[in-house]
Amino acid sequence: MEQQQDKTIDQATDTNKDEVVVYIKGLKKSFGDKDVLNNINLDLKRGENVVVLGKSGQGKSVTIQCIVGLLKPDEGELTVFGESVADMDDKELKQLRIRIGFLFQSGALYDSMTVRENLEFPLTRVLKIKDQQEINQRVEEVLDGVGLLDAIDKLPSDLSGGMRKRVGLARTLIVKPEIMLYDEPTTGLDPITSREISELILNMQKKYKTSSIIITHDMECAKITADRVVVMNEGEYVAEGSFDELVKSDNEFVRSFFNEKS
Repeated sequence: MEQQQDKTIDQATDTNKDEVVVYIKGLKKSFGDKDVLNNINLDLKRGENVVVLGKSGQGKSVTIQCIVGLLKPDEGELTVFGESVADMDDKELKQLRIRIGFLFQSGALYDSMTVRENLEFPLTRVLKIKDQQEINQRVEEVLDGVGLLDAIDKLPSDLSGGMRKRVGLARTLIVKPEIMLYDEPTTGLDPITSREISELILNMQKKYKTSSIIITHDMECAKITADRVVVMNEGEYVAEGSFDELVKSDNEFVRSFFNEKS
């Protein structure tokens, strides 16, 4: 019966693979006299990983903050699941954010809580689940998925940087979001751990069938995770394509960016 349900889910995913879950057109955002987003256009399809590459201070993170309604754009159109984010009230934004997972650079764990308690928090506070058996099952399942079941009763201070990233990812995934937004997921990690996190992002996409936007300047992360790559420069996307296509780009900036990081 469970296999039949999985097959049905897979068929539904195949049917909806061309569905655009995030639509951005002509997005502009300024802070004072500084234009951060000049003219952003992007479609994110269901089940797709889109990597946004760019140097620091280029406004990469501003786009995803607009997607979840943390920032309001000055101009342009931005819809998520076909609904305009700018038109949503506080209640609608709260519901939207349940469907979108946001992994911060730091992992944003509560230092005074164990790993178990950190993962229970969104289940009890956001989803309002009261059945302890269900809570335990979901916590153990998602921790097993990121390879940290044996750390369930440890504090964040007892974990390495890479382990904290994994717990942060687990806590984000535990509410089963349809969209994942990753903000520099490998920053501050050594090359081996960075690769492990990148491969984990790819595995989680396949397991949970999420649609993801991955903000990074880590070329190894981009190569591993991306179905499609966009390159940002001075508030605009200047190139788009597969990783291999952009490596051979005729655009001098794009080519030098890839050569410099590879």
